This record gives sequence, structure tokens and C-alpha cells, in this order.
Amino acid sequence: MEKPIAHFWEHRMADLKEVLEANHFEVFLAEDALDASRVVQEKIIPRTGAKSVSWGGSMTFIATGLYDALKGDPHMEVLDTFDKSLTPEESLALRRKSLLVDLFITGTNAVTETGELVNLDMYGNRVAAITFGPKHVIVLVGRNKVVPDLESAMERIKGYAAPVNAMRLDKKTPCVKTGWCEECNSPDRICNSWTITQKSYPKGRIKVVLINEEAGL
Repeated sequence: MEKPIAHFWEHRMADLKEVLEANHFEVFLAEDALDASRVVQEKIIPRTGAKSVSWGGSMTFIATGLYDALKGDPHMEVLDTFDKSLTPEESLALRRKSLLVDLFITGTNAVTETGELVNLDMYGNRVAAITFGPKHVIVLVGRNKVVPDLESAMERIKGYAAPVNAMRLDKKTPCVKTGWCEECNSPDRICNSWTITQKSYPKGRIKVVLINEEAGL
């Protein structure tokens, strides 16, 4: 058999799709990051009728190419929270405004095989948007984010995703030096707000794109 790993994950993703749909998420399957971009631009966005868009911090979002594609869309009001020219105050104000867009795009720290999205945030704008505010939310999920259950999700996040993200962002936290979560009180701590999204409400508001390759942290 060619590509046995991809074939294995096709089955796992199909099963996960059914579980997530039972929890009222709208779910799409993508072969890779490029296919995920196509799914979002051709299948999801036109159906939402979105006229404004913003996003939360997500390496998967960048990897799909959607950031470059959408920030130049002349038909969409774009709230670019990644704009490096913004002052910290301007960036925070834009993040607040982004909670009222038609469409918000982000990743997730983990998705359980029981159909839950699990996230841990620094500012809280990403998890806030998933929970309430934007009319539609797209969550991009690489297969490396799939875990068996809630306990495994939290272990993955605190034991891997959070320390590596702190390193990526050059934070001054103990985990950057040790590679382990130290439950710190650092001003640079990125582990502040947990969310567990068990179901999408209203039904279909949160659209999950399951990507059959590793993506993000």
C-alpha cells in the first residue's frame, strides 16, 4: 500500500468528523494545507456571506496560505491582527474589534476523539472568538492535534504546545529554559485562559477543517 500513514489517518479523520458533527460542528476534510486553503476559500467562505474577517494566532493558518490570500481580498474588510506596524495599544484594540467580525479563523491546541476543542490562550482573544462574538468561526486542525481525551489534550498543551510556543515567541518564561511547564507567575506567561468547546452553538457556527498532515504546534 502506498502512503500507509495518510491512509491510516484518513480513517481516523473520518471517524473524528462523525463525532464532531454529532457535537454540532460543521466539519470538512482536507488532504493537506493547500487543500485546506481551497476548502476554506471555495466551500466555506462563500456560504457564510462574510464581509469582514480576522484571525487568531495560528501557525496552521499561516501554513495554508490563507493569511496572504485573505489580507489582500478587496471584497472583504480585513482586521489584520498580525500587522507588525501596529503599536501594542493599537494591536489590542484591533483584537477587541475582531470579536465582532463575520468570520474568524484560527487553529486549536488539541481536538479530542470525543469531539471537543481544547485551547489555552495568553490574551484570550482567540478563545473568546471561538466561544462568542464572530458570526462564523473556522478552526484549522492538523492531525498532530488529535488526542484521545480531555486529559491527554491538557497534557499535550502544557507539556508540549505551550513551552514550544513560548520559545517561538521569545517569551521570558521558565519553560523556555527548561522545556517543561513550571506553572510560573511570569509576566510573559502565555497560559492564562482555558476553554473546552464541547459543542458548537448555534449548530454549524464553528466549522472545523481536519487536515491530513501535521500542521502547527
